[in-house]
Amino acid sequence: MTNIYFMVKQIFKVFGVAILFGALYIIYDLIRQRRTSTHTIKSALYQYIGFNVFNLIGIKMKKKLEQETKKCKEVQEKILFERISRDKDTVYGKMHNFASIKSVLEFKVQHPLVRYDKVKPYVNRIMEGEENILIAERPSILAITSGTSGRPTIIPMIKKQSSMFLLEGVTICMNRMFDAYPHSKQLQKSLKIFYTPKARTSPAGIPVGPNSSSPKNSGGMLEMYTTPLPAYDIMKEEELLYIHLLFALCDRNLGTIEANFASLIHSVFVAMELQWQQLTKDIQTGRINPSLDIPDSIRESVQKHLKPDPDRADELRSQFSQGFKGVAKRLWPHLNVILATDTGAFDLYGRKLKAYYTYGIPIYSPLYAASEGLIGINMWPQDEDRYYMLVPNSMFYEFIPIQDSGQTQPETLLIDEVEEGSTYELVITNISGLYRYRFGDVVKVIRFHNQCPVVEFICRQGQLLNVRGEKTYEDLLYNVLLNTVNSWPSTQLVDYTTMESVMLEGKVERKSPFYVLFLELSTNCEISEAKKKMLDENLCEKSFVYNSFREKGSISQMQVHVVKSGSFRRLKAYLLANTSVSANQFKVPRVLRNEEAVAFMMEQII
Repeated sequence: MTNIYFMVKQIFKVFGVAILFGALYIIYDLIRQRRTSTHTIKSALYQYIGFNVFNLIGIKMKKKLEQETKKCKEVQEKILFERISRDKDTVYGKMHNFASIKSVLEFKVQHPLVRYDKVKPYVNRIMEGEENILIAERPSILAITSGTSGRPTIIPMIKKQSSMFLLEGVTICMNRMFDAYPHSKQLQKSLKIFYTPKARTSPAGIPVGPNSSSPKNSGGMLEMYTTPLPAYDIMKEEELLYIHLLFALCDRNLGTIEANFASLIHSVFVAMELQWQQLTKDIQTGRINPSLDIPDSIRESVQKHLKPDPDRADELRSQFSQGFKGVAKRLWPHLNVILATDTGAFDLYGRKLKAYYTYGIPIYSPLYAASEGLIGINMWPQDEDRYYMLVPNSMFYEFIPIQDSGQTQPETLLIDEVEEGSTYELVITNISGLYRYRFGDVVKVIRFHNQCPVVEFICRQGQLLNVRGEKTYEDLLYNVLLNTVNSWPSTQLVDYTTMESVMLEGKVERKSPFYVLFLELSTNCEISEAKKKMLDENLCEKSFVYNSFREKGSISQMQVHVVKSGSFRRLKAYLLANTSVSANQFKVPRVLRNEEAVAFMMEQII
């Protein structure tokens, strides 16, 4: 008995020593790390624990993902039949006889490929409060898509989709970021660009809105952000953007800038360049700009977080006086990384950030995701090219060869049947009740990791020009446009959009259809006819199909308009005011299909 007592006592001693040394190491680690001055001991400890827990989960999830990439076909079939079995007794499941499906081939035969118009009636019934319609589980939110390729759509999203996105997406990306940029794991706060969407609910009481995560709903995560919690009650984008900037500029030790898209971060630096004098005045006096349209109660709450800092204001003025190239690194000398999607429609903004405002700061484009869920992860943060490994456990993927995407019911390939170097329209079956859903993304298979395709996002299908069946995709036109404008002396592309001449019916006399191009350039003046012709000629050179139609005269030369400086900033404000899209989701439409937006852009022509 004495021996047992002695052994237990020794075990407790060992555990006690281990706990003591563990606590001492954490204290030592906390002290030696760079941290934001506004951190309290409690908030610093919370961020320290949060980062380490996320990193450990990310390590575990990365190992799981690695194993799944070695047996993609098995994983894909498993998740497909789990979802079919779960929804077999729903109205939708009975309609498609899910209970009888025993193979992937039977699934493809019994369930046609669908677009949103086939799903919408079921979503409407869910919004009205009917249950067991499209999915067996009640949605946690009805997510509004960005509507880039047409009008915004509303799709259901269950809780497990959110947790999957966090555990199998975000944690892995954080681990990859910490590995690639070790200093990003220190106790520095982040500038998180987020705008609180207007609250809406369906008649059944289900929240309706973007499914982007909100800092306001992130609890202790707010300790990691520079913007104080009360600021997220500011509903006007321009005012909240100013507050985001104000508090970020107060923090010399800022570690990360984060947003959904590179365009949001670019807008931050544009606003900074326009308003730096007032921002530095606010920091010097500790008083928020009185001209901002902020409700008094919110202003008072936010004001409590701002203290006068004349020394920081002087430092900022000194850096602003040196110009704005590389300004990010001068304002925040310990800035580690920028987190934002800079592929597809956001490549232009990513290029501009890297070449000018954030010169010298790496950008990590971590996730390929949509309102429909997690699709891929960028496992290579330091690579210049943005490639995403598909997540086999998230979606059941099908692939339509791009040459067949014009068909209503083309044959699809499975994840083990695609070929390196080929381009496909992506079809998904997700966890939230969408089956064989054509959501409009086009991807190119770059290589394979084990058995798993690694893809490059090419474009959204709705963002292609197609006046004669020629299908000029966004990426092709963008590259032609970028290379052409870059060849013009002292001229840079600020932004662009296009439309098809059908949108001008009755307003033009040409017999053959044509493309209309709106350009905002760094030089705010009209361009010569020779330069306009050059754009058309360069597109002919890069597109055999477009060239053949041009030579036959069945497509006329594109019509090019230069628009006034700030036109795209005004277009964004116009679309946010007149659609249900939130600022967090906004993407400049590369092909205009809305008559009001077309009329707006026509008014901007120089």
